[in-house]
Amino acid sequence: MFRFRLDGSSGVPPYLQLVHQVRQSLLLGYLREGDRLPTVKEVAVDLAINPNTVVKAYRQLEHEGLTAGRPGQGTFITASLAPSAEASVPSAAAAELRRSLDRWLRDAAAAGLSEDAITALIAAARRDAAMAAEPLAAAAKERAE
Repeated sequence: MFRFRLDGSSGVPPYLQLVHQVRQSLLLGYLREGDRLPTVKEVAVDLAINPNTVVKAYRQLEHEGLTAGRPGQGTFITASLAPSAEASVPSAAAAELRRSLDRWLRDAAAAGLSEDAITALIAAARRDAAMAAEPLAAAAKERAE
């Protein structure tokens, strides 16, 4: 069964954390079309939050077309965000990347980096990679024209 978690120090509203977790789980293939999410009551009790917070998250997901509520049955995933089989990273490559990331995270923690410092470092690396990719994309577009 899918379980949510909250990070009280993230600065992200709890309902958005729930929405993001469903989106990420869909992208990674942990959740699939037809899967049932925990009930509002289950999530509210498990995370010690107001049930209206869960309702807000589930409404947002429904508005995005990712879920649908079935009266008396619960909230179910109705769409997939996972890339198609042809476009997805092969499972062996994904597993190796995950092991590499796990090693990196252990090394960062051993070096004394806090969770915030690790998050900031990852965000900076992603920005740098995106900026480095922009000239390459522009050059490819010019060649195509």
